[in-house]
Amino acid sequence: MAGKKVRFGSANATLFIDEVKSRVADYFSTSGISKHADWRMVVKTVLILALAIGSYGLIISGQFAPLQMLGLAFLMGIGVAGIGFCISHDALHGAYSSNPTVNKVLGYTFDFLGANSYMWKITHNVIHHTYTNIPGVDEDLMISPLLRLSPKAPLKWYHRFQQFFALPAYSLATINWLFGKDFQQFLKTDIGPYTNKKHPAREIWTLIWTKITVYAYMIVIPLLVLDISWWQFLIGFFAMHMTAGAILGVIFQLAHVVEGPEFPMPDDDGMIENTWIIHEMETTANFARKNKLLSWYVAGLNYQIEHHLFPQICSIHYPEISKIVREMAKKHGIAYHEHPTLRAAMRSHFDMLTRLGRPDTTPAFAT
Repeated sequence: MAGKKVRFGSANATLFIDEVKSRVADYFSTSGISKHADWRMVVKTVLILALAIGSYGLIISGQFAPLQMLGLAFLMGIGVAGIGFCISHDALHGAYSSNPTVNKVLGYTFDFLGANSYMWKITHNVIHHTYTNIPGVDEDLMISPLLRLSPKAPLKWYHRFQQFFALPAYSLATINWLFGKDFQQFLKTDIGPYTNKKHPAREIWTLIWTKITVYAYMIVIPLLVLDISWWQFLIGFFAMHMTAGAILGVIFQLAHVVEGPEFPMPDDDGMIENTWIIHEMETTANFARKNKLLSWYVAGLNYQIEHHLFPQICSIHYPEISKIVREMAKKHGIAYHEHPTLRAAMRSHFDMLTRLGRPDTTPAFAT
């Protein structure tokens, strides 16, 4: 469906839309707080950066035995995923600060993790957030040919077993970003609804120099300064990346590829029946809202409904505005999908993978 113009309806649930926008705006105006980051977000930023950079520094110091360095690699992976959640994601949505320069600078943390912030803005901020769960358009449903994440995707024989190999596949996410995905996306002419997409020369140059920088500190420097063999380095390298990749992959999948959210298809004219906001409500799910530690670490990405409705509001505020969105959804009879715990959401996701891997389930998802 690349290149096909998808449009959204405009006639239904206007009362819900108007009221939820008004109530959220009133929350910030009456409380006198900014919709951007506050001191809590700044403290979290410092702690997460300290975890990732500190773990790397301790590894590079060469003062630890190989097994101890392996443990530090796992900690660095947790920190790397945390940077993606707590810093890069908010900054790239323009939600971290009211100052665009601050957002731009903090957004570069994504590039220095090995991914590309410019391409992320296209595939995630624009395509995924606009065309959520629309098969053939939403790039997040096409993260790997190994996985069938929507009922309209081609069904291969190995998808019957995808619930067993999905987690290892997710764990390769940051390695894929580092060596493959970004380059492939820059070379593609069609991305989601875009055809013949051209990329600015400055973004191509940014891709090159940031990748070289990441290769230097992740690969070249450790091999030069550490008294370890190449295979020991590879174990640590993969341990760090697979830890970060598994965490990032699972958390993002729990928002859309679980029981509840739909996979709507546009009609022959490219029209989606619902308005965009209602579309987001019907294709997105929250999970583990009461788990404060998880909410802190994943930067409110367990409040994906609120994030999709208000992506330019800092994640630190999602727990509070979720009360408004849930209340308004109940009042107007609008779907509000959620799972009570992380375990329940993960179980639902892997159940969905099982269903999507079987040919007789496709009609059950048709909308």
